[in-house]
Amino acid sequence: MQSAGRLLAGLRPYRRVFVTGLALGALASVFDAFTFSLLIPFLRLLFGAGSALAQAPSAAERVLKTLVGDWLGPLEPQAALTVVLLLIAGTIALKNVCLFGAGYANSVVQEGVVRDLRTRLFAHVQRLGLPFFGATRGGELAARVVADAEQARGAVHGLGHAMRNAVLVVVYLALLFALSWRLALVALLVVPTVALGMRPLLRAVRRRAARAAAARGDLAAVAVESAAAARVVKAYAGEAGERRQFDGAAERARHSTLGAQRLTLLASPLSETLGAAALVVLLVASGTGGAGGALRPELFVTFVAVALRMLSPMKALAQFPALLAESVAATDRVFEVLDAPAEADDAAVVRPFPARPDRVELRDVWVRYGADRWALRGVSLRVARGEVVALVGPSGAGKSTLVDLLPRFVEPTRGTVLADDVPLVAFDRRSLRRALGIVSQDPVLFNDTVRANIAYGDRAGASDVEVEAAARAANAHGFITRLPAGYATVVGERGSRLSGGERQRIAIARALLRDPPILILDEATAQLDAEAEREVQEAIGRLLEGRTVLVIAHRLATVARADRIIVLDAGRIVEEGSHEDLVAAGGMYGRLHAMQVV
Repeated sequence: MQSAGRLLAGLRPYRRVFVTGLALGALASVFDAFTFSLLIPFLRLLFGAGSALAQAPSAAERVLKTLVGDWLGPLEPQAALTVVLLLIAGTIALKNVCLFGAGYANSVVQEGVVRDLRTRLFAHVQRLGLPFFGATRGGELAARVVADAEQARGAVHGLGHAMRNAVLVVVYLALLFALSWRLALVALLVVPTVALGMRPLLRAVRRRAARAAAARGDLAAVAVESAAAARVVKAYAGEAGERRQFDGAAERARHSTLGAQRLTLLASPLSETLGAAALVVLLVASGTGGAGGALRPELFVTFVAVALRMLSPMKALAQFPALLAESVAATDRVFEVLDAPAEADDAAVVRPFPARPDRVELRDVWVRYGADRWALRGVSLRVARGEVVALVGPSGAGKSTLVDLLPRFVEPTRGTVLADDVPLVAFDRRSLRRALGIVSQDPVLFNDTVRANIAYGDRAGASDVEVEAAARAANAHGFITRLPAGYATVVGERGSRLSGGERQRIAIARALLRDPPILILDEATAQLDAEAEREVQEAIGRLLEGRTVLVIAHRLATVARADRIIVLDAGRIVEEGSHEDLVAAGGMYGRLHAMQVV
């Protein structure tokens, strides 16, 4: 299983802790077996069989004689019994100390592996391009980062316990051989039936676990999407429909999870039944002498106790593949994201983006979404430094796709985008994006303070004076000072504690704080009232000198003062000119303008 190997490869940074846990677990297993071996002298002394150890000892008794014979030999039976009891109590205490250390070491490894997987996944998500987020629901992605990554804990926990149980089985088998090697051979013949009987079940567990993980991801996606669209849901009385959709997803998740759990839970009784059958064979062979003669009573009781004790680790070993299969099925969804191609690595690109490019240009650019949906068709456009260019046209004309080419959110299917005659792909992507200030029609704010939202990203270290200046320029300082904690006010998830116009002005302040050479305003003033829009337009106008500005607007009054207006339709430039010239021409722009004036 390749995914299992990738998952368990996360143990490498914690191999010392993991090995320490294994060593402590192995030591606990030895103490456990030693405790059982002490049953031999205990039973002999308890039932008055004479000395603590027999005159014709088994291999187990010879080892005991070497270890504790000097303590027990000279003592009277009652004193020897007391010593044996003290040894049993002390050995049990030492075993549990080792078990605690092994369990804690295993917990350290588990938490580390899960954290590393989550941080690695989140870091990779940050490197993915926008098309990935367009094709992946936010709730599903959250489920993969949180719930699916959590499944790695089960695999690591199971591996640690499986290895300790394997040591236990080996130690118990060694003790069984030391008690009666003939009977132990019988055990080796019947015990493998447990593992063989479990194989078909394990394959079914992995299939069902994968379906259950996918169903849980769908459930999380429905919940997150509904919460994000709460305003629309309430406005259109869609609560009942949302509940039905969530109930359906919850029922599918319940059904899938129960199917997986049913098979997982079946592993325990099935393995125990098979193990019990194997034990019956051992007991019959021991009691009838079919394994070379019946054992002495104390050896027989110890053999049965050890064989019964061995059932638990054997059962756990039989269940481990099912647990691993379930964990791998869930973490497969994590590796799907980790395997998604990130944005092209700029490590080999050393050219920084110009501080003040003289021009940006699109040369015969075509952009295609899907197999045959062209968003741009042969667009050529040159914008000089200091020029304000407005992009207008009906919805779906390609305006947003055109501006997304500059930060390389979208790559041309054909053609080239250049800055100062150098293709954008030749520049370091981070320095390119630092040169841009982007304000979209749907401003995104984080559940943080007003100040943190303005001084975001590479300007997080901006001074309070700089932040306030940007807020004043965006006409935001006034309402910010009226907030309960001013610039320290937490705005809520996606800025839910602010009005639409307030959110937009904070987003504009964020862009202005960056002081970029290129501004992209995608309906940046759409949610402002007339007075606020006028003030923001004046503020932006003071900051345009020496900068390249691309403005997308459906309200044509906001672009009338642009140096040049580009009219797009169906992915092509159909008109170009000043506001007055385009109105006089009576083309598409003129018709749009006439409709808005009326």
